[in-house]
Amino acid sequence: MEHRILDMISSPADLKLLTDEELAILASEIREQILETTSKNGGHVAPSLGVVELTLACHSLLDCPHDKLLFDVGHQSYAHKLLTGRLNMFDTLRQYKGMSGFPKAAESPYDVHPSGHASDSVSVALGLAMARDLRGSDEKIVTIIGDAALSGGMAFEALNHAGQLQTPMVVILNDNEMSISRNVGALAKYLGHKRASREYTQARDGIQSALEAQGEWGHGLVDFGRNVKDSIKQMIIPGEMIFEKLGFLCTAPVPGHDITALKHTLRVVLDAEVPVLMHVVTKKGMGYEPAERRPDVFHGVGPFDLATGEVKKSSSTAPKYTSVFGKALVREAAANEDIVAITAAMKDGTGLNEFADKYPKRFIDTGIAEEHAVALASGLAIGGKKPVVAIYSTFMQRAVDQMIINNALPDLDVVFCLDRAGLVGDDGPTHHGVFDIAYTRMIPHMKVMAPSDEAELVHMLHTALSLHGPVTLRYPRGEARGFELPETPQVLEVGKSRTTREGDDVAILAFGRMVQEAEGASDILAAEGIGVRVVDMRWIKPFDEAAVRAAAEECSLVATAEEGVVEGGIGEGILEDLAANPPAKVPPILTFGIPDRFVSQGKVSLLHKEVGLDAESMANRIREKLASMKQA
Repeated sequence: MEHRILDMISSPADLKLLTDEELAILASEIREQILETTSKNGGHVAPSLGVVELTLACHSLLDCPHDKLLFDVGHQSYAHKLLTGRLNMFDTLRQYKGMSGFPKAAESPYDVHPSGHASDSVSVALGLAMARDLRGSDEKIVTIIGDAALSGGMAFEALNHAGQLQTPMVVILNDNEMSISRNVGALAKYLGHKRASREYTQARDGIQSALEAQGEWGHGLVDFGRNVKDSIKQMIIPGEMIFEKLGFLCTAPVPGHDITALKHTLRVVLDAEVPVLMHVVTKKGMGYEPAERRPDVFHGVGPFDLATGEVKKSSSTAPKYTSVFGKALVREAAANEDIVAITAAMKDGTGLNEFADKYPKRFIDTGIAEEHAVALASGLAIGGKKPVVAIYSTFMQRAVDQMIINNALPDLDVVFCLDRAGLVGDDGPTHHGVFDIAYTRMIPHMKVMAPSDEAELVHMLHTALSLHGPVTLRYPRGEARGFELPETPQVLEVGKSRTTREGDDVAILAFGRMVQEAEGASDILAAEGIGVRVVDMRWIKPFDEAAVRAAAEECSLVATAEEGVVEGGIGEGILEDLAANPPAKVPPILTFGIPDRFVSQGKVSLLHKEVGLDAESMANRIREKLASMKQA
């Protein structure tokens, strides 16, 4: 087999020995490796293919890990991982006990921070720059942020602060030909006008002179803002770029797949003594035609056929929870013209494509701006509409304040649909939706439901839309159970559970997806003569106190099962309720949930087993507890 340049790269320092032509060859090899691995494992294909040359240019000029290279979101870091000594483990990408699909400091000294949520990298980079200044050290600080992530409010807060401080750092705007959200342009009109100081102007002119000295290509790169309008029109204030108003020096667009141009520009801006925004234009999915044609599909994709780009489909005929939600919402919207759907840059991921097509005036995508999305919903509710906010559980963490103050405090009719609730699998700890039970059940006025199957999801959405006040509906990622969907959704009784297995020895009070595992545990123990009652609790808040008391009084052992953190979870809530209002008999109680640690990536079935949430682990723990009770 012919040796590749990639096989000889043990660290980014090796890149300094390569010519630009050799780096271009290396870029092709990196793309081939990314495609070979992700076609088997799945992954974030299009984002990582789009920044290969940019990553090479950065690592060829920086001295990492002394210098710091950050990635916003981190789903574009595959080339970075291949260049930082992880080629031999790259085939374990996103696998259980393998390499993370995102930067992970515990995995490599080249990974600066656990980026998995958008719009935070400029804040982290500025903190690193300020720490450097306080130490009196000399490391370069560079962060790569996409145009979509730049729409997040945190990014603008950090840009404003960095512009005020005027400390050296480089923010690379990865403009991948996807339009910036409109709220960014609107926000720009209201940002304070920061006039450049004399020192600022002199620094800008110094960079301009240095680039112009490089010849004809340099003149094109220092046309400060004149050529920017075509590529990021929404970020222009007439005659001047918003970034310059914030105190950044700005380059004109640099072709993001031209290593020579990238290195020339980056070499100059790294020497600047003020913050610089380097505008780079890339193409998502670059080098792989299916990903270039459908960057939305290949943003995050499962295993696919490398030759055709066709995504490999599951053999299961059960629909996905996300799809069930999307179709159910379309049906509800047909009967209620006040329903408005809101998401934050996740139309595809939350199943709202059909809704957006049928009701475009009633569909709102705020871009990566969860706080704004949730506060916006409160205004719509005050205005008489029925907003349904569909956001991943892990991303809704950003908008907890808006859930509390803007929506729950005034007791508004808003439905929060939290997709990807529970363990999500291959994306790992930055994406597991394991905290929403804790952060929603603590909110006054909030009602919280968790469906155990797709039919229950349809009923619960219908119920949530019929109720007064804020309601949260949490459901998992992936395939449902294959149950028949109801033709006519029902309004469920608030706080009322249902029993799916009968038994008087043990009772498992299960929530959401854990009902299926509890039923499996019940079947295992039934074969041993142990009767296990399974209660589909349905409601996390308010929970069915009567069912809890009946289980406590009628069974020798009670267990709670939730796919969320135990600390602050519903299991603790049930324990607190029994302690405050004890029934005639309180048996021993087990709590099944996510332990007090972050769970890594891997298939959900493996993760459930690791944390003791699969049927067999539940049955084993119950069996052991019953045995210890007999010995006592």
